[in-house]
Amino acid sequence: MSADIAKLEKILRMEAANNYKDQLVFRGLAAFVGNWVRESLKTSLDPAEARLIEQVSEQLIDYGQLTVLERAKAIQAVLDTTAEIGRGQKPASAAPPTPLTAARPRPEISANRPPASPARRLPPRVVDETGPTSPIEPLTVSLSQAVPGQKVAASNPNTTLHNPNTKTKTKTVTAADLQAPLTTVKGVGETYAKLLGFINLRTVHDALYYFPFRHEDFSSFKKINELMYNQTESVIAKVVDTKGIRTGGGKEIIEVIVEDATGRLSCFFFNRRLTYALKAGETMVFSGRVDMWSNNRICFKSPTFERADQELLNTGRLVPVYSTAGPLKVATLRKMIKTCVDTYAPVLPEHLPEPIRQRVELTSLSQAIHNYHLPANQAIKEVARRRLAFDEFFMVQLGVLLKRQQWREERPGVPIEIDRELLQAWFDALEFKVTRLDPETNEMISELHKLELTGAQLKAIDDILADLGKSKPMSRLLQGDVGSGKTVVGATGLLMAVANGFQGALMAPTQILAEQHFQGLRRLFDSFEASEAAQARGLKIRLELLTGNIKKKDALYQRIRNGEVDIVVGTSAVIQEVVAFNRLGLVIIDEQHRFGVIQRATLRGKGAASAANAERANPHLLVMTATPIPRTLNLTIYGDLDLSIMNEMPPGRLAIKTRWVKQSERQGAYNFIRKQISLGRQAFVICPLVEESEKIEAKAAIEEHLRLQTEVFPDLKVGLLHGRMKPVEKDLIMHQFRDRQYDILVATSVIEVGIDIPNASVILIEGADRFGLSQLHQFRGRVGRGQSQSYCLLMASEELSQDGRERLRAIETTSDGFVLAEIDLKMRGPGEFFGTRQSGVPDLRAAGVNDVELLETARHEASQLFAHDPDLRQPEHSLLHQKVSQLWSFEGDLS
Repeated sequence: MSADIAKLEKILRMEAANNYKDQLVFRGLAAFVGNWVRESLKTSLDPAEARLIEQVSEQLIDYGQLTVLERAKAIQAVLDTTAEIGRGQKPASAAPPTPLTAARPRPEISANRPPASPARRLPPRVVDETGPTSPIEPLTVSLSQAVPGQKVAASNPNTTLHNPNTKTKTKTVTAADLQAPLTTVKGVGETYAKLLGFINLRTVHDALYYFPFRHEDFSSFKKINELMYNQTESVIAKVVDTKGIRTGGGKEIIEVIVEDATGRLSCFFFNRRLTYALKAGETMVFSGRVDMWSNNRICFKSPTFERADQELLNTGRLVPVYSTAGPLKVATLRKMIKTCVDTYAPVLPEHLPEPIRQRVELTSLSQAIHNYHLPANQAIKEVARRRLAFDEFFMVQLGVLLKRQQWREERPGVPIEIDRELLQAWFDALEFKVTRLDPETNEMISELHKLELTGAQLKAIDDILADLGKSKPMSRLLQGDVGSGKTVVGATGLLMAVANGFQGALMAPTQILAEQHFQGLRRLFDSFEASEAAQARGLKIRLELLTGNIKKKDALYQRIRNGEVDIVVGTSAVIQEVVAFNRLGLVIIDEQHRFGVIQRATLRGKGAASAANAERANPHLLVMTATPIPRTLNLTIYGDLDLSIMNEMPPGRLAIKTRWVKQSERQGAYNFIRKQISLGRQAFVICPLVEESEKIEAKAAIEEHLRLQTEVFPDLKVGLLHGRMKPVEKDLIMHQFRDRQYDILVATSVIEVGIDIPNASVILIEGADRFGLSQLHQFRGRVGRGQSQSYCLLMASEELSQDGRERLRAIETTSDGFVLAEIDLKMRGPGEFFGTRQSGVPDLRAAGVNDVELLETARHEASQLFAHDPDLRQPEHSLLHQKVSQLWSFEGDLS
């Protein structure tokens, strides 16, 4: 024979004898098959051999991605064909590829030859025929070249999935197809569509990108006599009998007895309705954790099951587990998503440019979507996840770059001239207030001291002033750790804007933070206005506070419109429609991640709408945050912003002493708090939850407040603050605490940002192991704002996970927020930063803990592409432009 059929038979029989583990051949059986087919095509083939080669290439080229049952079926089919050729019989025509949506027949179960499988397979070599590093070239050669008169269409690896379960598609999915309602999907009617609405699934695109949060590993097949207690396994067995068992409490348990060639097994169910499909004589696949019944008998309790002669979805494989809500069942959702994946994934258009895919070694989008939902093994799932994670990072970076360009091209900025003499006078007049307890009178007294700026503050001021002097509008992020002095830096920019005849606006997320900024700026400007330089120029800064409490008919709005107010400090009330500026030149947004994209864009847009602004220019923009963010995330989340980092603390600021307190030391912690209060200080107590939860054993603010007030500190005044209070109530409580009407404030994470109580010297954080490092650091920053030594007590159990111990040790030993942010990034991953910190950024669903390097790679590739085609208008980038526009489907910008 011209083709080495004997060699093929030998390898396939060895693979079958080794229980289809795909471990005998270097690089896997698929690599051998690819080489065997290519070598065979070089020789002269008769029609029978040509049909065999076609069958081998169709059924075994994706061997590494098949389930054990599929492997057994494919190998047996090829061996049957080789046997017919050996006997000189005319083989049946090679079967076409089995569609994904059609059931692949399962091997018959017999006592002599059950389809075996290893208990714990090593992850097989990942075969991705579309990737640049694949050892197998896609088989696109038409066999009609070898067999005259026979026409076989070549497959295209870029548009189809080479999966023997996949139906070959010829059409290309359009954006309209992906945005079609789910009612267009087979099996989804109006009622079902309403159920899917509980989890916000409404279109085909929604379903394709609704990824499982984990997979149940039911891929390990065992015979009944091989099952091990407490292991997750699958068995193929025939239903023998079903009977009901009454418990002592009168409840019914259904016992279903199943058997294979090695023995019998009991499967127990606690709802008879679940067993109606288990008919005697039916061969089924059962998957679940092996449990123990009476008399030390192993059993399955409520296993998942499916017919063995159908394509497996809920058993015998890595089974996707999706989040559900309402009456929507996960098995029902799984079936619908699989239908969408089977139908649309093979023909998804590839939006990522091929050169980028090759450089980063990424699989195709079709393969990624299919294999992230329905992977054959963990290794293949990880290849798919990596591609999807790259897409998420890449789209975020392209979005911020496009938004930045769009903003700067809409309207220019107006240069603000920097008066160096005035600037020096400003520096000379800077003072800060120190509040301390007078030991003689036992009263709080305030003193003014000269403010010496740090090197980091001076560098940030230089960056900002340089930007203000340009015709392009400034777009800068000022990132400074808690207490690093960002307010003075922002005030310097506001002063220069006012000196040039412009107005300034500062927006803060809460009323108390807005008031703190207003009072701080008022104090700084009052000191400056007394200087000779300011008096010589007749410079008096008109500063006003604007919050939601001010009625819309108030005269303040007219004064802002007429230019009679120089600087407006306020909450989101600043962006009300009624607020109009005369000549807005500088916008500052504090704790900018607390605002949505639309809010930020609305405030900045008020510059172009200024009544006297004939240039209709964009104002300069400065956003500030006290949340330390690692460099890599800065470059991606805030890729449209220039960055100034302030990582120095003002001189004289005492480091906060931090200690992990065990539960057994709780009383000692309370004694310490009482001692601090006796010295005239105040304390915070932070709780993870508002109310008790049966699922999470954590202190709840409401119950803890009651306990502390009545049992622990009955002689002290204990306040309560949580996120379910109305904004007016929260502001009132924070004002009362600041005015020392409470000794202790019990609060949830609502105080993470935006409350400045210089007299507070100790903070106790309950359930500290439940918070991330960056959040713990923000909590710690609520104290240490005065001149007295401050303390942070981290209350947590002695029995912590390794991850929890590492977090607490890190916060104990490190006071640098940027170092902690890097550690937090490594421990929690970038998804947490994107998903919870940055309002308006598309969600990250596939990015994980170890994707920092991938994030950096995506940022680099996006920057390179943007430099080459900033508008994404080149024909080869049309799909990418469409994808970015879809993900960033909002008005406004990121800044």
